[in-house]
Amino acid sequence: MNRPALLRLCLMGASLLATLRAQEVQPTVIDSEQLDMRSTDAFTTFVFSKKVAVTGTNLKLTCDRLEVITTRKGDPTATIGKLGRFKSLIAEGNVHIVQSDREVACGRAEVLPDDDKIILTDHPVVKDLANGATATGPRMVLYRGERRAVIEGAEADPSRIILPAIKDLGFDQGPKPATPPAEAPKKP
Repeated sequence: MNRPALLRLCLMGASLLATLRAQEVQPTVIDSEQLDMRSTDAFTTFVFSKKVAVTGTNLKLTCDRLEVITTRKGDPTATIGKLGRFKSLIAEGNVHIVQSDREVACGRAEVLPDDDKIILTDHPVVKDLANGATATGPRMVLYRGERRAVIEGAEADPSRIILPAIKDLGFDQGPKPATPPAEAPKKP
């Protein structure tokens, strides 16, 4: 096989592997020392407490308390109904989330899948590990799929973003002084 054909084959293989990895979906696993589960005809509420750890597709979350509300499908009279989709997820106390190249630390995180947003409160800090940027503020709203974040600050507690250093572009230097013309040699 010639080199260009081998290179194309390797590139196609790498592309296929990346596509397959992107499609891998992992179940969401929640571990905790305590779980309280309650159901109604329409919803099931799980309250996890004490050393809560969540892992799933591109997600790691730890916190002190986690409340998960799911819709309920099937027979409404069944003791344990079939779980539907996530309605909300509220993590409280020492919340730490890692997803892709982002890391979040805060006191409370509210995930609202129907609204495609996450609300972070209680001193949230979001770090972009890929470029070293950090954002802080009293309340942040992150919008899924929009690459948009709203940081709501206040006079006493302003929003802040710390970006990587920008190289010196030299604009702070004043104009260079003109070089005086060389003096003509003096005649004796």
